[in-house]
Amino acid sequence: MGDRASRPSRAEKAARFRALHEGEAFVIPNPWDAGSARVLEGLGFEALATTSSGFALTLGRLDGNVTLDELVEHVSALDESTVLPVSVDLENGYGPEPRDAANAIVRVAAVGAVGGSIEDYDPQGGEIYAFDHAVERVAAASEAAQGLSFPFTLTARAENYFRGNPDLDDTIARLQAFEQAGADVLYAPHLRDGDQIRAVCGAVGKPVNVLAMPGLSIAEIVDAGAQRISLGGRLAWIAIEAMANAAEQIRDTGDLSVLKVSGRAAGWLEG
Repeated sequence: MGDRASRPSRAEKAARFRALHEGEAFVIPNPWDAGSARVLEGLGFEALATTSSGFALTLGRLDGNVTLDELVEHVSALDESTVLPVSVDLENGYGPEPRDAANAIVRVAAVGAVGGSIEDYDPQGGEIYAFDHAVERVAAASEAAQGLSFPFTLTARAENYFRGNPDLDDTIARLQAFEQAGADVLYAPHLRDGDQIRAVCGAVGKPVNVLAMPGLSIAEIVDAGAQRISLGGRLAWIAIEAMANAAEQIRDTGDLSVLKVSGRAAGWLEG
C-alpha cells in the first residue's frame, strides 16, 4: 500500500497510470465506493477505475441514472481515499454533444481523475451514435484532455457488443477512428472470445482494454493482445449478492454463523 504521509501529486499519478499502459498487461479493478477502493489498494492493484453500475447501486439506482455532479463528488471521494491513479467511467459524457464529452473530462480531472472513458451509446435515444458524431465526441474529449496540465489517459469505447449489436467490422472501424481522433486506449466491452479480442488488438495501434467475462481467462485475454483488463461492475454485484445471500440465510433459518468475518478489511482501511 502506498505511503499516505506523502501522497503522490496528480501529475505523478497520471504519469504512473500512463506508464502502466506501456509495460506488462494489468488488471484494473472497479471500486464502487471509498472503502472498496482502499481494500483494492491494499490487495496490491496498481490503478482503479470507477464503475457506473456499481456507483449507481450505492445510490439505490440502476445504471445510467446518476448525474454528472453526483459522479464528480464520487470521484473526489475515491481520489481522497487512495494513493492509486483513478480512471472514470464517464458513460456518454452526460450529454449527446461533443462539448458534453469535453466538459465531463474537465470536471472529473479537476477532482483528481487521471483517466476516463467516453462511449458511443446514446442512453436517451437507446441507440449507438452515428459514426461521424461518435468520432467528433471523442475528438472533443481528446482536445479537452490534452488541454490539462497533466497527461490524462482517454479511453474511447465502442458499445456495439454491449448493446446487442455484435458487429465486429463496425466496432473495429469505430475504434480505428477513435484512435485517429486522439484516444489513448480503445475499448469494446463484451468481446466474447480470444479471436474477437485478437482481431481488435491487431487492427489498432493503441492499448486495448478488455472487460473481464466469466468465460474468459486473464491468460487468454493477454495472449490475444490486450493491455488492460477491467472488471466492470461485477465486484460490486458479487458483494451485494453475498450480502443478500447471508441476509436470506438469517431470515429463513435463524443461523447467525454466516456473520463470521476475518476482519482483514480493517487492516487495509488502517494502512
